[in-house]
Amino acid sequence: MSANVEANVRPDPDPELVAIADYVTGTDITSSDAFDTARNCLMDTLGCGFLAQRFPECAKHLGPIVPGTVVPHGARVPGTQFELDPVKAAWDIGCMIRWLDFNDTWLAAEWGHPSDNLGGILAVADYVSRVNVAAGKAPLTMRDVLNGMIKAHEIQGCLALENSFNRVGLDHVLLVRVASTAVVAQLLGADHSQIVDALSHAWVDGSSLRTYRHAPNAGPRKSWAAGDATSRAVRLAMLVLKGEMGYPSALSAPTWGFYDVSFKGQSFKFQRDYGSYVMENVLFKISFPAEFHAQTAVEAAVTLHPQVAGRLDEIDRIVITTHESAIRIISKTGALNNPADRDHCLQYMAAIGLLKGNLVAEDYEDDVAADPRVDQIRDLMVIEEDARYSAEYHEPDKRSIANAIQVFFKDGSSTDKIEVEYPIGHRRRREAGIPLLEEKFRRNLAVRFPAGRCAAIFDLCKDQQRLEATPVNEFMDLLVI
Repeated sequence: MSANVEANVRPDPDPELVAIADYVTGTDITSSDAFDTARNCLMDTLGCGFLAQRFPECAKHLGPIVPGTVVPHGARVPGTQFELDPVKAAWDIGCMIRWLDFNDTWLAAEWGHPSDNLGGILAVADYVSRVNVAAGKAPLTMRDVLNGMIKAHEIQGCLALENSFNRVGLDHVLLVRVASTAVVAQLLGADHSQIVDALSHAWVDGSSLRTYRHAPNAGPRKSWAAGDATSRAVRLAMLVLKGEMGYPSALSAPTWGFYDVSFKGQSFKFQRDYGSYVMENVLFKISFPAEFHAQTAVEAAVTLHPQVAGRLDEIDRIVITTHESAIRIISKTGALNNPADRDHCLQYMAAIGLLKGNLVAEDYEDDVAADPRVDQIRDLMVIEEDARYSAEYHEPDKRSIANAIQVFFKDGSSTDKIEVEYPIGHRRRREAGIPLLEEKFRRNLAVRFPAGRCAAIFDLCKDQQRLEATPVNEFMDLLVI
C-alpha cells in the first residue's frame, strides 16, 4: 500500500468512551453519603440560580430564542414561567446556576463546577417526565435526578483529577459537555452504544478557550459558558437518538483526534475508577460568591476586618500567602473592567473582605468598585506562594485550598497571620457547613417565592426519602412562579 494512502478501517471505540458508558449504564450508586450530598447540592445549586435572577445581566438571557415560542410538555426553568424545549431550558438553567460563581467546585489538575451539569439533567428529566405523563407512563423521580448528578459529578471530576485542560488553554466547560452528554443520553433512553456515540460527538466538538476567564479579556461569557456546554450535551444526545452515527476514535485518531489536535499528543491519565468519590468530596461555596481559590482568603480577610478597617491609611503592606493555582488563575493587578473581572481577582475579593467584613454578589458591581479605598488596599498587596499550600492542594487526602493574610502597619506593628486552609464548604468542615448551606438556600428561595412556597420547597428538599420519591414534574411544578 502506498505510504500516502490512509487505511479506512473503522476502529473499536476508544476505551475512555466505553468506560464512561459502562459506568452510566452499569453502575448502581449505593452510597447514602453521595445521595445526601447530592440533595444538598441540588438545594444549593437551585438557590444560586434563584439569586442570579435578581441580576438583569443574567435575566436577559433566559427564555425562548424566539419570543413567544410555546413548547407543549417542554421543560420548565425554575424561578420563571418559561416552558422551553429541553435544549434551551438546559442553557437557561445552566446559565443561572453559574452566573454568580456561587455553586459547588471541584479542584484538581483541572478545575470546574460539577453542578453545572444540573442544567441538562433537570431540563431533560422534566421533559421526559412530562412527555411520559401525557402518554400515560410513569415519570422519572428526583432520585433519578440525584443519581444523574452523582454520575455527572464523577465523570467530570475523575477526568479532572490528573488532566489539566487549562495548561493547554482549554476551558473546563468541555468536561461539563462530556459528563452531561453521557448522563442525559441515558435519561433520554439511550443504550450503551448510543452513549458511546454521543460521547464521541462531545469530544469531536473540541473546547472553547479560556480567553474569557483571564486578564485582559475576562468577561461575562464565563457565566453562561457552562449553560452553553450542558445545552450542547442535550442536543448531541438527541441527535444520536435520531440515528446519528458516532466517531469511535474521537480521542485517539492520529492527527485528527482530540489528543493530537488539542492535548499535545498526550492521552488522559486516571487516578481512580468511576464511583461516587467526587460528589462525596465536592466543595460547596457557602459563605462567599467568590472564585473558589479565594474562599479562604476572603474568610481570613473578614476575620481581620475589625483590626484594619479603621487604620487603612496606616497600612504599609498586606501579604497574601497562597497556592500556585490561585496565583495562576486569579492574581492580577491593574484596572478591573466588569463584575466578571472582579470576581476572578484575588486582590479585589480580599480587599472587599478587609474593607467591609463581608463579600456579597453586589460587591462586584461598578458602584462598589468605584470606592477609591478598594484600589488603595489592592495596591498594598504582596502575593507570595507557600510550597506546602501548593502541594497539599493536590494531595487526595487533603485537597486544601489554603490562604493566609497578614497586615503590616507603618509603625512597625502587624496583625497576626490569619491562615485558613480549608473553606467552610470543604468535606472536613461539613458538620459546620451544612446548616449554613441550608440557611443560604432559605435566603435564596425568598428572592423568588412567597413565604408559603419557600417553606414547602425547603421542607421537601430537607426530607431525603420524600424528595427521592417525588416525580420530577411535580417537583418542577413547585418551582414555577
